[in-house]
Amino acid sequence: MARRTDRRERRLTAAPDWLERETARAPEALRNRVRHSVAGNRQEDVTPKALAEAAGRALDRVLARPGNRAVALDLLAADALVTLALLAQAQTSPDRLGDFAAAVLRDVSPPA
Repeated sequence: MARRTDRRERRLTAAPDWLERETARAPEALRNRVRHSVAGNRQEDVTPKALAEAAGRALDRVLARPGNRAVALDLLAADALVTLALLAQAQTSPDRLGDFAAAVLRDVSPPA
């Protein structure tokens, strides 16, 4: 089973247009912010983990300036990136989606 999952994961990460295709219906400003958030990764490296990490960075920008409306787009991008990370995980390894979602929630939750 793990062998099949690995092949499916490679298919997603080998598709350089996956992020563009999955964000095509989003407003241009949000698409640009999402692209900016994952800019450290090559498009070929768009993986569930990379998207979740980008979401965490976007959320960190929001939390660094609480109450500042200027970070509203970062908050929307963080939400979109978490959604994209979960979608990517569901497409590549659905049997691990629950564990992945729990890990994302732990990673992006602000400290108590």
